Amino acid sequence: MHDTTTTRRRALRGLAVLTSTAAIPWLRVRAQIAAAGDPTAPIRRLDDALLTAMRSGRTTPFGQRFAALVPAIEQTIDLDDVLALSVGLQWSTLPDDQKPSLRAAFLRYTVASYAANFDNYSGQTFQLSPSIRSLGNGDVIVRTRIVATDGSVRKLDYRMRNGPAGWKAVDVLEDGSISRVAVQRSDFRDLLESGGVPALMTALRQKVVTLSGGMLA
Repeated sequence: MHDTTTTRRRALRGLAVLTSTAAIPWLRVRAQIAAAGDPTAPIRRLDDALLTAMRSGRTTPFGQRFAALVPAIEQTIDLDDVLALSVGLQWSTLPDDQKPSLRAAFLRYTVASYAANFDNYSGQTFQLSPSIRSLGNGDVIVRTRIVATDGSVRKLDYRMRNGPAGWKAVDVLEDGSISRVAVQRSDFRDLLESGGVPALMTALRQKVVTLSGGMLA
């Protein structure tokens, strides 16, 4: 009886040590996040801006909604990183003198995408999850849900990275799994291989025209 009790106590102590040891890395991550600031704050600001755009709706000129979203997008999304990740390995081989124009075209395309996809309001609410998932490399996932009045849910998760300008998104995961960067990389690869940066910029500009219904060129 004594041997059995002693064995159980040793096992429980071992389990407690193992559990606390496993928790140490996550505690360190939480401490790093706390020191770097709140990674959910930029997404909260973006959600507020998107909700304002939705309430403005299609009765507000596209160009006006576009202009209103530009600051929120630039403050929330690291467009340079997203563009480089979307281009992939070819980014380092692109001519440096063409990159500024490509960045400008990519900014307009990104903002136009948000303006076109968040253009009506029928009681939706944005719900920002307080829980943050660490990816182990310093990046974290901030989860949001857009809940319609009928109870349907659209998930948008943001991969956040802490840099000189604070926390910014470097990818958006539609439905929690569909990477916007991965989709863009597939689209951009064919354009770059067929016509280089000029072909990609032309395609991005045409997408802006289509998304804006011809209101932006």
